[in-house]
Parts: sequence; structure tokens; C-alpha cells
Amino acid sequence: MGALSITGIKPGSTSLKLTAGKITKTVPITVLSRNLLSYGPAEGNGLTATVNTDGSLHVTGTATGQWHGLSWTFPCPVQGTVKLSGTSIAGLSFNIKCLDAKGQQLGDQMDLGNSVMAIPAGTVSLFLNVISNEATPTAKDGDLRIQLESGTTAHEWMRPDNTSLRGGL
Repeated sequence: MGALSITGIKPGSTSLKLTAGKITKTVPITVLSRNLLSYGPAEGNGLTATVNTDGSLHVTGTATGQWHGLSWTFPCPVQGTVKLSGTSIAGLSFNIKCLDAKGQQLGDQMDLGNSVMAIPAGTVSLFLNVISNEATPTAKDGDLRIQLESGTTAHEWMRPDNTSLRGGL
């Protein structure tokens, strides 16, 4: 028996028409984003994040201190190797931590310097962190396009499926 692989260009709903002999069947298909992240509006530690119409994060404000910022925790959507990529705002950095069922970090954090990793066994959720990396934080007003995807290659940024997850401290 053969396998069928379908790659979508644009997230959304569509259908696939299959024909075998005289039998034709239409199968509904949901195309998901390759961006595995979940995030949304957040406020805390002097920073505010809103979601732009394209799905990117708009961050404003001045962090209350170095390594302070915003975070989101969401169920881990995949296992295997993942690639983190994105655009940043000067003075802000982002990272992802893998968490076990008790909320404890597993393995190293992912950031742009350590951007390809295998999701550790036992990971149940991911923790996305956007933080100030300045000793004396300065005002920010810019957009972040952060992407986490399966595999080892970064592709063009794509809006995540979930951009309504409330974040916070």
C-alpha cells in the first residue's frame, strides 16, 4: 500500500478528490501552519505584546530589568528535531524551553545561537520567552517574527495557527 504526502502552501481548509477505478471520494483537508508556536497578547515586566494582522508580535515598552519580559506556555505540538528562527528587536531576545509535566526544564534552551535541537523525551509543553538582554533596558517599539518548525531548515516566516494565547510574566 502506498503513502500520500500533502504539503499546503497556505493554512486553511480545503478538500482532496481521490479516485480509484469507478469510486471517487472527496476528503476534507486542514492545512496547518509550519510555525508550531502559540502566542498572543501579553503584558508584564514593563513590556506589552499585541498581535499584528499578519500574526507577528508587536512589542512596546521598557522592561523592568535585564532578563525580564514576557512568556507563553503551550502544549508541545511535536517530537523530534526542531529549528528556531526569527527576526528580533535590538535589546530583546527570545528563547524556548522544553518543560516536563511538572513544569521543570528539560535539556538546554533554544535560542538563535542554539537553534536546532531535538525535543527531549518527556516534554509536554513549551515555554516561549521574550526578554530584555540589556543591562539597563531601553524603550522598545517593534515587531518580532518568531518561528519554530520541524526539521533543521528555516523557511520563510509563517503566522502560527494560534495567536490568541494569553501570555504574561
